Amino acid sequence: MKKFAFLMSAILILSCVSSNSVTETIGGKTVPKDDVVRIANDDIEYEIIIIEPGFNTWLRSIARPEGYYSQNYMESRNILYVQAWNARVLQGFSYDPNLYIMQIDYQPNIDYGYEVNYQLYNYFIYFQLTYNQRLSTFIPRI
Repeated sequence: MKKFAFLMSAILILSCVSSNSVTETIGGKTVPKDDVVRIANDDIEYEIIIIEPGFNTWLRSIARPEGYYSQNYMESRNILYVQAWNARVLQGFSYDPNLYIMQIDYQPNIDYGYEVNYQLYNYFIYFQLTYNQRLSTFIPRI
């Protein structure tokens, strides 16, 4: 399975996360299980792992429910957000390198499916609201 890790905390993950305990040991560090979100589309063999305290709770309680946005809408926003994100990773001297740790390999010509786009889109909204960042001209809203 091809994997790309998308992480927010300074933890590098390139392996699957089990869901059997209250905490996970990832990259030699213990992380609360609720802070780890695994997004996978086994059909196209891609996976995203997000480690962000509070994101999973925010996704379940505050974010718009699945089905609210169309996949096309989220894909178009994700393309813009990923471009801005990757540019900031490369410009570490201008942006906080603790926020923009690594690039995201999101290809516009690949259909990642609804779930991957939904969680990635919502992560970008969460990130912008939580860290007072703006990744595009669109105002992040829930």
